[in-house]
Amino acid sequence: MVKISVSILAANFSQEAIDRASSADMIHFDVMDGEFVPKKTIWSDEVAELKTTLIKDVHLMIENPEEYVEEFIDAGAERIAFHVEATDNPEAVIGLIQSKGIKAGITLNPETPIEKIVDFLDSVDFVLIMSVRPGEGGQSFMNESLEKIKMIKKAYPKLEIEIDGGINAETAKLAKEAGVDTLVVGTFIFSGEPKERIRELR
Repeated sequence: MVKISVSILAANFSQEAIDRASSADMIHFDVMDGEFVPKKTIWSDEVAELKTTLIKDVHLMIENPEEYVEEFIDAGAERIAFHVEATDNPEAVIGLIQSKGIKAGITLNPETPIEKIVDFLDSVDFVLIMSVRPGEGGQSFMNESLEKIKMIKKAYPKLEIEIDGGINAETAKLAKEAGVDTLVVGTFIFSGEPKERIRELR
């Protein structure tokens, strides 16, 4: 069964939003530094402050993630995804995350060719494919992301693939058919009753 990671980007990072999404598998923390993407959002102190029994799935949309990984681990991150476009040494970032017993994921923007992450697919625990441009909630799903998913799944059938952006009941079906294991969803879940929306996505 597909897993659901609820993005709190669309819900102003509130404890109430997390509590309402308790039937999901993970809470997806979108961390932005105002440099890698234009907006700046929460940081490690907010990740630590918000309480959940679900897995804390942290998505670092920040430059030089290797400088900040440890503070997010200290804040309770159990999975950390970083962007291949944001560092000169992805292998070192993967190693640093995994050395702390945390799952490491590598993230690919829509315009970035899949070749940029091929060398790291044997090392990571999961891949996060962006199906919108990072930094804004409520964008439309980009269908070209599905081809990347199919390519990765064919070559690495056991590698977990997470998708983030523009996910609703219709695009979730397309993503699952392409081979996605985890759906990151914000706007769709919080535009209705979260438990019902999560059930619909499953």
